[in-house]
Amino acid sequence: MRMADRIRETLAGALAPAEVTVTDDSGRHAGHAGNPDGAGETHFSVEVVSPAFAGLSRVARHRRVTDLLAAEFERGLHALQLKLRAPGE
Repeated sequence: MRMADRIRETLAGALAPAEVTVTDDSGRHAGHAGNPDGAGETHFSVEVVSPAFAGLSRVARHRRVTDLLAAEFERGLHALQLKLRAPGE
């Protein structure tokens, strides 16, 4: 399974989101730290709208997502650009 699919599945299972979008941005970072050979699946943009974020600060939301994706960081995930909102935000 591709990393983008694992990220989407993990977040969907844990956060019951109304919306989850995962975009592989690795091609834009070929040759940079974390993707020196341009192999991909290292840099992602993630947007999630979930009631699980209601009442949480921006930092708490980011921590929750990075904690959920700890296994992906061990597999080579290098960078995440996160946009995390509660419904209505």
